[in-house]
Amino acid sequence: MTRLTGKVALLALSIMSTSVYASHWSYDGEGTPEHWGELDEAYKACQTGMYQSPINIDSTYQAHISPLKTHYADGPVALTNNGHTIQAGEKENTRDTITLDGQTWTLQQFHFHAPSENTIHGKHYALELHLVHKNAAGEVAVVAVMFNQGAASDELEKLWRTMPEKAGETATLTTHLNLNNLLPKEKTYWRFSGSLTTPPCSEGVTWIVLKHPLTLSEAQLKKFAHTMHHPNNRPVQAMHGRVVVE
Repeated sequence: MTRLTGKVALLALSIMSTSVYASHWSYDGEGTPEHWGELDEAYKACQTGMYQSPINIDSTYQAHISPLKTHYADGPVALTNNGHTIQAGEKENTRDTITLDGQTWTLQQFHFHAPSENTIHGKHYALELHLVHKNAAGEVAVVAVMFNQGAASDELEKLWRTMPEKAGETATLTTHLNLNNLLPKEKTYWRFSGSLTTPPCSEGVTWIVLKHPLTLSEAQLKKFAHTMHHPNNRPVQAMHGRVVVE
C-alpha cells in the first residue's frame, strides 16, 4: 500500500484545507473533475494516478482488520466555506484522535460532499462526511460517514446554524459539537488505499468507509446544496486492481 509521508502529506493537507482558492478547479464550468489534471502540473495525479478516490465499493475481501477506535473530545472551533465545501477546523493540539493499526492519528479537519463521493454497490448517499487525520509520520487517513435523507441530525444542525453562506467566509463555532454523534455507534468499515478527492489528488491515503449510515433531513440537505450552489462530488475512479477489505 502506497502512502503519503512527511512533507508530502503535510503539503497535501495544507492544499486540501486551504480557504484560498487561487487555482481554478471546480465541480462545474471549465474546471470540472475530468480536467483537473490539465489545470496545473501539481494536479497531474488527478489524471495519471492509479489509486484515485472516490471508488465504488462492490466486491470486497474478508480480512482480519484492526478495529477503529475513536477518541473525539474537543470538537471543531471554526467553520469555513472555501468555495468547494463546508469545512470544520480543529484547534491546535487537539485531543480529537483515532487509533488505527496501533497508531494514533490526529484529526486535522472535516468536511462534506453532497451527494456522496464513494458509492456502495453503485448507490450514492445524500451526503458524505470526511474526517481527515494524520499520524506522526505525516500519513493520511480519512474516515468517511454516509448520510441518508431521513430524520434530522441534531449534531449537524449545530454546524448548519453557523454555516457561512458565502465562499471565503469563516465563522467561529460557539456551540460545542460532539463529534461522536456524527459517527454511527457500530464502527465496522470497508478499507482501501486511495487519494485525496480534490486537487492535487495525492495518493497514499488510507480510506475507512463506515458501513452504517446516519440521517439528515431534507431541509438540512437543501441548505447545504443551496450554500454550495452545485453538487461537490468527484466521480468514482477506476480500481486498477485494488482490493477493498472488511
